[in-house]
Amino acid sequence: MKVLVIGSGGREHVLAWKIAQSPLLTKLYAAPGNAGIEQLAECHPYSADDIQGLCEFAKNEKIDLTIVGPESPLVAGIVDLFQKEGLKIFGPTQAAARLEGSKAFAKDQMVRFGVPTAHYESFSNVNEAKQYAIEAEMPVVIKADGLASGKGVVICESSHEAVKTITQMMSEGVFGDSGRKIIIEKMLEGEEISILALTDGEKILPLASSQDHKRVYDYDRGPNTGGMGAYSPCPQIPDEKIAEAVDLTIRPIVKGMAKEGSRYRGILYAGLMMTKEGPFVLEYNCRFGDPETQAVLPRLKSDLLAVMAEIANGNLKTERLEWDDRACLAVVMASGGYPGFYHKGFVIDGIEVLEKKSDFFVFHAGTARNAEGKFVTAGGRVLAVAALGDNLRAAHDRVYRDLSRIRFEGGFFRRDIGRRALEVYR
Repeated sequence: MKVLVIGSGGREHVLAWKIAQSPLLTKLYAAPGNAGIEQLAECHPYSADDIQGLCEFAKNEKIDLTIVGPESPLVAGIVDLFQKEGLKIFGPTQAAARLEGSKAFAKDQMVRFGVPTAHYESFSNVNEAKQYAIEAEMPVVIKADGLASGKGVVICESSHEAVKTITQMMSEGVFGDSGRKIIIEKMLEGEEISILALTDGEKILPLASSQDHKRVYDYDRGPNTGGMGAYSPCPQIPDEKIAEAVDLTIRPIVKGMAKEGSRYRGILYAGLMMTKEGPFVLEYNCRFGDPETQAVLPRLKSDLLAVMAEIANGNLKTERLEWDDRACLAVVMASGGYPGFYHKGFVIDGIEVLEKKSDFFVFHAGTARNAEGKFVTAGGRVLAVAALGDNLRAAHDRVYRDLSRIRFEGGFFRRDIGRRALEVYR
């Protein structure tokens, strides 16, 4: 099979790395890719949002399967376009991708199909939103309705903080059009975990559990980011409980959307809060998580490309996935200033040393090569360094023992990925 991976981040590097292992693969392409992906695939400079250009490229190169990494082309309708042109593509249609494209739509669907989620209200009028926030019991969570690269979620501890956040989102446009509409919801307490499931719109095949760390600094301080690290599996949700969580949080949405003509095919990501009352859905994403994918896919033994091809054909035949019993922990190395302003172009040293270590992985996100051919920084999240270990503690210790061997100016990382699980589940 000739396969095209769309995207340029760490998630796409992991997907390319995993797909490259498939015996079904004859040639791998990426658009636009990054400095890590170009070691595995033939990269072409198409933006992930250039869906017309990508469609023409796929037709001209006779691509057998296209795999979409980021959410924005899915929300823009790339799957609909490819299918109209008779091209096989992995991912949900534009109608189904609204689960990520609009948080208000997703919350409405949860209520409609009986999925447990926090109480919420949606607002398009800034004054009505502020009045609600002033009267609401704190804390609350305020979310931009549209896509915001994982940063459009703010936990507010006071009415003053809530009003300020509403002003920034709805009046000042910090998230552009994505924040013109917002939702305000009750804050839930518990452990936050991620469950990703492959589905053809009927059959559901869950991946191993994982936990992302969204805040930029240690001990969950600072603003939300796209994710600073993850680990898999989660001791907070044993394997036997994953099926139960899927039945409560994923199956009703897949079944309900299929019944109403928006059949969901691809990967469905459920961000869950494990409360005393059980799992509640915080959000749905219509693509692989980042950096959850960097912690989950190194444990997957099954041929991911074969499963993706089945889903693109509308018939998921695979009954179960094979997993490595070991744990995996991934830590993101970011540019100084992230998730705010940061500089680019700093030389990265030490990658090659770690790439040679057994069961050690360096997945590129915001990287490029300079004129001398050296790796340089080209984004906020630069790399994800991951390792397998016999247990979570072993994986944690392996990553942190060698992580400092990679260096670039201003680079930083959280030093407590997996801490809460290690403290509770020794």
